[in-house]
Amino acid sequence: MADTVKDGPQTAQAGKQPRSVRVVLLALMIAMMLAMLDNMIVGTAMPTIVGELGGLQHLSWVVTAYTLATAAATPLWGKLGDMYGRKGAFMTSIVIFLIGSALSGMAQNMGELIGFRAIQGLGAGGLMVGVMAIIGDLIPPRERGKYQGMIAGVMALAMIGGPLVGGTITDNWGWRWSFYINLPLGAVALVAISAVLHLPKKRSQARIDYLGAVLLTVGISSIVLVTTWGGSEYAWTSARIMELIAIGVAALVGFVLWQTRAAEPILPLHIFRSLNFSLMSLIGFITGFVMFGAVLFLPLYQQSVQGASATNSGLLLLPMLAAMMVVSLIAGRVTTSSGRYKVFPVVGSVLMIAGLYLLSLMDTGTTRFTSGLYMAVLGAGMGCLMQITMLVAQNSVELRDMGVASSSTTLFRTLGSSFGVAIMGALFNNRVQHEMAERAGALGRGITEKSAQLDAASLAKLPAQAREAYQHAVSAGTHSAFLLGSVVAVAALLAAVFVKEVPLRGAGPAAAEPESKDGAAAPDGVAETV
Repeated sequence: MADTVKDGPQTAQAGKQPRSVRVVLLALMIAMMLAMLDNMIVGTAMPTIVGELGGLQHLSWVVTAYTLATAAATPLWGKLGDMYGRKGAFMTSIVIFLIGSALSGMAQNMGELIGFRAIQGLGAGGLMVGVMAIIGDLIPPRERGKYQGMIAGVMALAMIGGPLVGGTITDNWGWRWSFYINLPLGAVALVAISAVLHLPKKRSQARIDYLGAVLLTVGISSIVLVTTWGGSEYAWTSARIMELIAIGVAALVGFVLWQTRAAEPILPLHIFRSLNFSLMSLIGFITGFVMFGAVLFLPLYQQSVQGASATNSGLLLLPMLAAMMVVSLIAGRVTTSSGRYKVFPVVGSVLMIAGLYLLSLMDTGTTRFTSGLYMAVLGAGMGCLMQITMLVAQNSVELRDMGVASSSTTLFRTLGSSFGVAIMGALFNNRVQHEMAERAGALGRGITEKSAQLDAASLAKLPAQAREAYQHAVSAGTHSAFLLGSVVAVAALLAAVFVKEVPLRGAGPAAAEPESKDGAAAPDGVAETV
């Protein structure tokens, strides 16, 4: 059944969206901002939180609990939206996120904060999926590119502004307001969506696939824990990591087998019969792998080697994120006007490979201007890929599977980021420790024995010789991490070459609904706004 919006008919030829659709899109962007900003703001407030609540040994769980819950809940929210209606599922996820935010702000100890962050993460899993799926319902694919470009812009702004906002809130209002700030923003989004977005209620006769949900949750949680703990909390070859790998593999194999038998599978395997959808899932995974690895190591390099201040850490990534935002907006506009999109995954992959290789060339003598140019090349590549992957994935499935398509694409990007941080991080740490031992001997080994990532205060206390050795070690570690990233990104280029340019549905000459040539079933069509 077609989803509806309050105002009159909307067609692609109209060019201008009804006012109600624009209000809904504004509310969706606020919801996306909530999901993206949260970890950025909380990360800045963490030293203050630990100072008041204690529990330093459990600090990592404040982030891990949120990440685990978000990753595990993402595919479930997508399926619930498909089965019972997008609006109800999305508003429920916002309410759960706000409840988790309020409780986190009231936490009296670290244990409570970790539990409340998990609740917050459960809601956050539905925010990004809901935004993408509702846009997929309301906007024809031919028009969708420019709006998803705006979403990419919101993501970039959140990454730039998050640390600044978090620092300002913590310094002036206290750390609890880093959670409370979500409440008024979420309330605005809830009111706007409730008042303007009118979607018909769905009621699936099929039962929820509880066994599939459990198996998928266990599998995803095991993967995230392996990539989070491996090489930091536990050695990669430790019994705990091996146990998690075995549990994760067994759960995911069981999940795939069960999905072939379930009446209403959480993740219908038939969507992977579409070549384009499978390729976009792979490209999304690699984009997440590269992007979050870059977000982790670039500020570390700039602070340790180039002497940049950590105070405004979001601004250190401005060249990359600004390029990503601008190119994403341009790609969306071009896709809308021309209906063609294959060029963007191909060009984006080439730029991503080039940017990562250039970043791997940085050493202790690289200027901030030069590194900024390299970051801009990488950002331009990711700008071509960030939202086009979602657009093509949604265009490759039937309307009834819009939610699971959106959640699967989001999930693969999330898993890619977990693997990227873990694998690039392990390579970086090993290279730094090797270089420190080689350049500074026993002193170097002692400095990086517990962590290869020193903060500004620890770095300032080092003797001049050890500090210089550490700068060379970080340069070497950065080289290895980004060189690995460039090699991995080649897989994205190979995938992009095989993408078939199936006409985008719902606008202009491309509005005709041809049978898909990439293996997908003929689409149901797009939602009509009435």
